[in-house]
Amino acid sequence: MGMSVCDVVIPCRDEAAALPIVLADVPSGWRAIVVDNGSTDGTADVARALGAHVVTETRPGYGAAVHAGMLAAEAEFVAVIDGDASMRLADLVPMLELVRSGLATMAVGRRRPMGRGVWPWHARLGTQLLATWIRRRSAFPIHDLAPMRVCRRTDLLGLGVEDRRFGYPLELMLRAAEAGWTVQEIDVDYDRRAAGTRSKVSGSVRGTARVVQDFARVLR
Repeated sequence: MGMSVCDVVIPCRDEAAALPIVLADVPSGWRAIVVDNGSTDGTADVARALGAHVVTETRPGYGAAVHAGMLAAEAEFVAVIDGDASMRLADLVPMLELVRSGLATMAVGRRRPMGRGVWPWHARLGTQLLATWIRRRSAFPIHDLAPMRVCRRTDLLGLGVEDRRFGYPLELMLRAAEAGWTVQEIDVDYDRRAAGTRSKVSGSVRGTARVVQDFARVLR
């Protein structure tokens, strides 16, 4: 089998119920890399049965999982998307085209909630505050924290992002700005996560507070 058009890294912790929905949507010629980050619900087995390449990352944290996926990726272009089925892999295709064509070093998604209650107020407010801060600091025209994104693998690894927790997307943006990247944002549908799964971030005010703590560490 030849090299994939784009490797899509899907960090997962207990997303077995969501993966059949997520992996039904893999674009033609792309390879799905599911990073199992401490699941206890058989996430890895489900991912393998659905044809994904599975990587195990025992260090807990979003950044740790994403980084492990990047090291396992081989394609020129890499994408990242959550494994909870709240966003669709198909929406990564126009992002890849922006990067491939040279219009952007990185293309990112801007979540558009598909109904009431999809995006809890505390999570949305935290995202808006941080996105505003990044816009001012970097001049990137963004309104979200890149919940899904596409760029070249070598570009990303070259940034040397160090955060291994939830501060990863923020540090990625700040380092990309310092490196002179161009970033373009595309609207993407944002729906309820799959039944039987629970958000590690926006599922509770405490989860959101933990993320803010991780962001504050990056900003120090």
